[in-house]
Amino acid sequence: MAIQTIEKLIMKLPVQISFHSIPRSPEIEDAIFEHAERLDEFAERIMSCRVVVDVPHRHHQQDNLYQVRIDITLPGGEVVVNREPPQHADYKDVRVAIRDAFDAAVRQLEDYVRMQRVDVKKHEPTPHARVARIFPQQDYGFLRTPDEREVYFHRNSVIDADFDHLNLGDEVTFVEEQGDKGPQASTVKPVGRHAGI
Repeated sequence: MAIQTIEKLIMKLPVQISFHSIPRSPEIEDAIFEHAERLDEFAERIMSCRVVVDVPHRHHQQDNLYQVRIDITLPGGEVVVNREPPQHADYKDVRVAIRDAFDAAVRQLEDYVRMQRVDVKKHEPTPHARVARIFPQQDYGFLRTPDEREVYFHRNSVIDADFDHLNLGDEVTFVEEQGDKGPQASTVKPVGRHAGI
C-alpha cells in the first residue's frame, strides 16, 4: 500500500496530508487546504493538523468510499475525527467526506475551547473587597475593591442570608457582573472570622 504525504503551511497552521491506497491528488489537497484555512477561526494556537485520505476497501467493480481522518494537535489536547465510509454512502464523493470531517472537527474544536475557558475560570482567584457602605433598611450596600472602585450589592446577593451580619470594613469575596446601572456584585460571601456569624 503506497502512502504519499504532502505538507504545507497555511497561515499559522502546518497542514500535513497523506494519501493511503490512492494516488496523490492536487484537487483533493486544494479542498483540504481550503477547509483547513478556517480552523484558526475556531481555536487559537493549533500546533498541527494531519489529514489522511484513504479508501480502505478498494473494489474495482463498484464505487469506492472515501475515509477522511483529521488529527489536530493543540496545547494540552488533541481533536481526532474519523469519518468511516461504511456509515455514509455519500462518501463516494471525496469532497463530501472532507466537508463532513472538517465540520465535525470544527464542532470538536468549539467544545475544546469552551472546556478550556471553563478550566481557566475555575483557576482564576476570586476577587476580594471590603464593605464600604451598607444600608440595611434599603437592602443594599457597596463594596470597595483593592483598586478603589465601589461595587453595588443587594441583600439577595449575599450567600447564606448573611446580609444582616455584615459590618463596615468586613472582607468579602464576590463575583462582579455588569448590571443595568453599572458594575454589581453577586455571590457575596464573608471571609474569615465574619463568615457564619
